[in-house]
Amino acid sequence: MTTEFSTKPYLIRAIYEWCTDSGYTPYMAVQVDDYTQVPAAYVKEGRIVLNIGVDAVKNLHLGNEDITCGGRFGGVAHQVIVPISAVIGIFAKENGQGLVFQGQEAAPQMNVSQGGADEPSPPPPGKPKLTIVK
Repeated sequence: MTTEFSTKPYLIRAIYEWCTDSGYTPYMAVQVDDYTQVPAAYVKEGRIVLNIGVDAVKNLHLGNEDITCGGRFGGVAHQVIVPISAVIGIFAKENGQGLVFQGQEAAPQMNVSQGGADEPSPPPPGKPKLTIVK
């Protein structure tokens, strides 16, 4: 009997590789939950968009269960852990091309009391809206 693996981590790696090969900056949209480790101050409406480009993170690991890396937020180093189930999409900053994953598995929501919404609405289809991350 064979175990069927999710295609999601493989697609994430493929878009990441396409972005870097094309000279684009890979951005990853994440639904923050109890299993997601990111700085809470940067979470907006239960979500965060991360720059996972080679110049932005250290020790990036795109695994089958989670994505881990080290990153700096406001000059402070943080360890980032994102379960694959929390990834909403991955896309190029420069042109918005990439993948948005539909049918997210239900995950417990993180209680973000610093201004987060209880239940964020799904993003509208179309080109993603980005803000500059410094």
